[in-house]
Amino acid sequence: MTMVYVRHIRQANLCASGTRTWFARHCLDYSAFLKDGIDADKILALGDHFGNTVVAKAKEEEAQQELEEARNG
Repeated sequence: MTMVYVRHIRQANLCASGTRTWFARHCLDYSAFLKDGIDADKILALGDHFGNTVVAKAKEEEAQQELEEARNG
């Protein structure tokens, strides 16, 4: 399961204020997101460009980590 965190918002060059507004528009708990992250599938289910962009950053990070783990044995 891919999780999205605040760092992925930053990696996508998106602002915190816009992110807060986006969470509110989709009835998602921004405070819980800041504390624990959010499941990428929940964001993808919204079918939204903003969400897709952020999830792509999370998946890129995940793939890079898996590649590094494979290289290190």
